[in-house]
Amino acid sequence: MDSSVTSAAAQVIISLIPIVGICIAGVLVFFALLWHHRETKLRIKTGNYTPKNFNLKVFSLLTGLLLVGVGLILTVMFIIMSGISVELLGGLIPLVVGIMLIIFFKVNPDFKNKDGDEE
Repeated sequence: MDSSVTSAAAQVIISLIPIVGICIAGVLVFFALLWHHRETKLRIKTGNYTPKNFNLKVFSLLTGLLLVGVGLILTVMFIIMSGISVELLGGLIPLVVGIMLIIFFKVNPDFKNKDGDEE
C-alpha cells in the first residue's frame, strides 16, 4: 500500500462529499414534507380527507425489534474490535432503547382488550 499523503485539495473534496449529500437529502425531505402538506390541504378543501390512524402497538414492536437487532450486532462487534471501552456505548444505546420499546409494548395497558387479551 502506498504510504504517501493525499494532497490538501483531495482532502477538501473528500470532506465535502458527505456535506453535499446531507444538504441534498435535507432539501428532498423539505420538499417531500411541503408536498404532503399541500396535498393534505387540498384534500381538506375538497372534502376527501380522512385522517390516518397511527398504530402505536405495531410501531413500538417493530422499532423495538429493529433497535435490539442493530444494537446487539453493534455491541458484539465493538466488544470484539476494541474490548470494553467508551465506544461500546454506540451499540449499547440502541440495544437498551430497543429493549425499552419492547417492554413498553408488553406493559402498556392501552394495548389490552376488555377481556385482558392483547389486541
